[in-house]
Amino acid sequence: MKADWSTFWPKVLDATGETVYMVLITLALSTVSGLAVGLALYATRKGGVLPNRVVHAVLGAFINVIRPVPFIIAIVALAPVTREVVGTMIGTNAAIFPMTVVATFGVARIVESNLLSVEPGVIEAARSMGASPLRILLTVLVPEALGPLVLGLTFMLVALIDFSAVAGTVGGGGVGNLAMTYGYLRFDTSVMVVTVLVLIVLVQSAQLLGNLLSRRVLRR
Repeated sequence: MKADWSTFWPKVLDATGETVYMVLITLALSTVSGLAVGLALYATRKGGVLPNRVVHAVLGAFINVIRPVPFIIAIVALAPVTREVVGTMIGTNAAIFPMTVVATFGVARIVESNLLSVEPGVIEAARSMGASPLRILLTVLVPEALGPLVLGLTFMLVALIDFSAVAGTVGGGGVGNLAMTYGYLRFDTSVMVVTVLVLIVLVQSAQLLGNLLSRRVLRR
């Protein structure tokens, strides 16, 4: 059955709202948790402000195991945990959990790589003034790397829009679910075209916003 576009647009708007909700909540949660893991990874590395080989190896192993797993596999593998934590495996809130888990480790690597680009002389100067390791991390390293970090989080934001579309194909709601339910399964090309255009607009908007924000941070 083909979509009746005189009444179908509210479904498109609702699905777009669900996608934006999933992506923004996941970005907020994964930024906080990924920043914590990334700072710990940087601090505990050899020559870091709090070197610890065991902690660094464990964190690195977690990231290296989880990051290569395709998201469609991760969302299925995490389904029992999602049910325990969220209470259901279906819907936008259920999709946010596996998206946050996977994104956390991606953000952590982004944080670590951008902190490594900070000049060592800046850290030494902070140490010579008696700054504690935590203060060096939060008030020296993060502000110094903020511009590149914003660009990295923009990359993650675009990836999360992709994740949300994948989650929609397995009952996660949003534009992906609309494309699968009304486009693919009902062979309705018009729905597929509209959902793809919505995703393109979301990605372009996210990239534009990230570029503007990073330029503003770099010029401060």
